[in-house]
Amino acid sequence: MSIPPATAFSFADYLAWEDGQLEKHEFVRGEYLAMAGARRIYVTVSGNLFAGFKIHLRGTPCRTYMADMKLRVEAADSGFYPDVMVSCDARDYTADLYLRHAVLVVEVLSDSTAAYDRGDKFADYRKLPSLQEYAIVDIAARRVECFRRNADNHWVLYDFTGDAECEFASIGLSMPLAAVFENVEAEELLNS
Repeated sequence: MSIPPATAFSFADYLAWEDGQLEKHEFVRGEYLAMAGARRIYVTVSGNLFAGFKIHLRGTPCRTYMADMKLRVEAADSGFYPDVMVSCDARDYTADLYLRHAVLVVEVLSDSTAAYDRGDKFADYRKLPSLQEYAIVDIAARRVECFRRNADNHWVLYDFTGDAECEFASIGLSMPLAAVFENVEAEELLNS
């Protein structure tokens, strides 16, 4: 399929086009953005979170997804590949290409994505009615920033550093930062 003009590039066009691509692309308001490959330490941290969430949520209606599953944010006319996400909505159980009802989204920052993940992408994620928590993992700072939606629809920051237990309130899990950063050596943190 050829690439339609940006003004005509619908989410359906994007899904059909991306199906034939070798790389992953996110969709943002009629345009697609190529995604860079992840370094080992980013995959390690994402895997640690995925494993912790999956084990904790076993036997519940919640399911954990990683990097290759898209999240559709219709109100922002966007589709993203979160590093890790959790949905507790049965409507997502049969989803093939993308979810629509995540309660928790985690992005692991890289130098090339940090500003976007903290800014425009977070603004788009906030338009997802089901989303209760957005976590940003800063490997270099060894920090997890959890933004939680409160009853007034305001996003409140909970910052976890040092030897803290990182609380993912949306899924009722406290996870030591040591577990989040397991198998990531101190010298790798300096070079990430």
